[in-house]
Amino acid sequence: MSHPIYRVRSFDIVGPYTLCVRFDDNSEQTIDFQPVLAGELYGRLRGLELFNRVRIDPEVETLVWPNGADFDPATLHEWPSHEQAFRELARRWEAVEA
Repeated sequence: MSHPIYRVRSFDIVGPYTLCVRFDDNSEQTIDFQPVLAGELYGRLRGLELFNRVRIDPEVETLVWPNGADFDPATLHEWPSHEQAFRELARRWEAVEA
């Protein structure tokens, strides 16, 4: 099974917790991350100041945050296919945190 390789080329912050992400194949996804920000790693990004410190890592060419959070660029590229699974994980992580 092949795993497509995508690279994040740029992004814009278009709203709270929402990024428009552009890829090397000239496609883009607008992603609202707020529903998946839970758990030890992603939950810290609920602080909008930290979330907005997102950048593109030049080595792995994906979005990264100062706390070490990141997402596979293929996941970001195909976000509509993965969003529900991430939302379900976030709900489980929130239950553990409570």
